Amino acid sequence: MSRNGRGRGAWRLGMLIAVGALAVAVAATAGQARKGQGGYTLGLSNTLVGNGWREGQLCAFKAQALASGKVDSLRIAHRATDTAGQISDIRAMISAGVDAIIINPSSPTALKPVAAQARARDIQVVFIDQYVSAPGVYNASNDQVAYGRLGAIWLFKKLGGKGNVVEMRGIAGVPADTDRHKGFQQALKAYPNIKVVKSVFTGWQFAPGAKQMLDILNSGTQVDGVWTSGIDYTVVDAFKTAGKPYVPVVGADNYGFVRQLKSRFPTFQGAAVTNPSSIGGVGAAQAIRLLDGQKAPKWIKLSPDVWTWPQDKASINKYARAGAPADASAQLQIPPWTTYTLKQYAACKGP
Repeated sequence: MSRNGRGRGAWRLGMLIAVGALAVAVAATAGQARKGQGGYTLGLSNTLVGNGWREGQLCAFKAQALASGKVDSLRIAHRATDTAGQISDIRAMISAGVDAIIINPSSPTALKPVAAQARARDIQVVFIDQYVSAPGVYNASNDQVAYGRLGAIWLFKKLGGKGNVVEMRGIAGVPADTDRHKGFQQALKAYPNIKVVKSVFTGWQFAPGAKQMLDILNSGTQVDGVWTSGIDYTVVDAFKTAGKPYVPVVGADNYGFVRQLKSRFPTFQGAAVTNPSSIGGVGAAQAIRLLDGQKAPKWIKLSPDVWTWPQDKASINKYARAGAPADASAQLQIPPWTTYTLKQYAACKGP
């Protein structure tokens, strides 16, 4: 090759490098210019379907994205899968170039590497419903340890500090179940005469939970009270099916259970520990605030309440709406974070 040929090759290489550098600079400038101006794409990763609570989470996420006026599109992975499947879904969102990913995590540890991959590409990551500790991520959830503890304390006090209790958990290994069980155990330490005669995982599915409760009752096991991780109204119905007298049951603020607290009192007495599925909308709002270049709390932590009848009749009357899906979360908005209307929530449609 001639000297001039080598010179032309070097010139071309130099031009390619310069053009590439210019493209990167332009892309970076465009990203900076867009910050705060909207046009975002949000991702949602969820691994449990067929559960009214999770469906409500999805609708709240969509409604908040629409109400913000700053989101152009959504990329949603809403399917029944395991942790490996969730990691695959999140990686697909990273490759697609979303601006933020809202995740209901299937593991407190296994998702940390993929979250780090997202953050390395300047994608915001918000874990919802279940807390995950990882660098650079944000969280929006109920205080799930308090959820487990408060419900258990109510139950143990209701039983006078002694008796046989069934603990009906969620999904083994996921953060919310681990945290709620921790809270349950904290309460148990203060009541040495409470005996846990059975502890089962319901998968947060109402029909299997009812079958498990029915099997326990038909086994002849003495049951004086039941703590559930939100699989509640079907557990109450299992007592009627088995022909057994009601015992105190701890559930969540689901429509079906809230209606039972009101309509079956005093034969049935229970406590609803609040855990609104509209946390999906909170996660979306938190992500949008970050994309706008504003500050947001690292952890938006809701403090659960405990509703009993008739002590909390105002709250129960407000949410004991006839005809609403029994397995759905009753609290559809979380001010000031969610700004969508109830009509937008009901439509369950995003941008």
